[in-house]
Amino acid sequence: MIRIAIIGAGRIGHVHARAIQGRNDVTLALVCDPFEQNARALAGEYDVRYCLDPDEVFDDSTIDAVVIGSPTQFHVDHILKAVNGGKRVMCEKPIALDVESAKRCINELGDRADQVMMGFNRRFDPTFSALKSRLDDGEIGSLQQLTVISRDPAAPSASYIAGSGGIFKDMTIHDFDMVRHFLGDIAEVNAVGTNVSPEIAEQGDFDQVIVTLKSRDGKLATIINSRTCAFGYDQRLEAFGADGMLSADNLTDAAVRMATSTQTDAKTAIMDFFLERYEDAYRIELETFLDSIAIGGAVSPSVRDGYEALVLADAATRSAQEHRVVAL
Repeated sequence: MIRIAIIGAGRIGHVHARAIQGRNDVTLALVCDPFEQNARALAGEYDVRYCLDPDEVFDDSTIDAVVIGSPTQFHVDHILKAVNGGKRVMCEKPIALDVESAKRCINELGDRADQVMMGFNRRFDPTFSALKSRLDDGEIGSLQQLTVISRDPAAPSASYIAGSGGIFKDMTIHDFDMVRHFLGDIAEVNAVGTNVSPEIAEQGDFDQVIVTLKSRDGKLATIINSRTCAFGYDQRLEAFGADGMLSADNLTDAAVRMATSTQTDAKTAIMDFFLERYEDAYRIELETFLDSIAIGGAVSPSVRDGYEALVLADAATRSAQEHRVVAL
């Protein structure tokens, strides 16, 4: 029986706890959060121990694996302590707020970096995964262009924005990983940003961005982000190839469409919350991590992918601020 600890008893902690509960070969053994009310609530739901200090997790010899959902500024420290404590680790994105810290993490881990999983859950979304499989099977020939659209229903709080590292590291980071997942290594990044929110602008961040990327073998990608979207959580993907196109549209509660004298192909509203839209992706992601513990070997995506995505986020930030293409 694999004994797991969760660090961070917020929304993501609850999602991972539900996924753990669905397995009969693992058990949630410990919950850690510096806010006792949060830790007690999640631990009480599953009748397990809780603590307030992450070091208690790292020093506990009965814990086999750790899911890290702490604030980003603690990720590198928590990853290193957990691995050095003999735990298998999955960490939420991003790996760090700056490239130097991420690089230090990779260097200190060495070969062990291949066994530390990064929480890029969208790779495991059934719709996106099916599109990738069909592309790999050659249904549309060689990939030429990828378009990734990610828009949130509403912007997060000002306090969240202040500690997020900016839109490219907080929001677009998922899309950078998706582009690398499809295109491989990236050679050029060009980003532009603007604002419709004066509150976000006051913090020196963008809330509307478009990023174009070119891979080392000449494939192109476009990422479109917005912190606000009037019609819900807009999550779409389009792969354009030599022989055709594959696209993944937004999910709705029902597949029924309506046509009347005033509208055609009308659907129900798209999902309005990321945990609802990606519930299956989070579950499959955690199951993949848990399977890797039993099987051994390298995981994907690993913290190396987290580092590469952060490099792209850093390049996009420089590109948008300096109004230039950044070569990698």
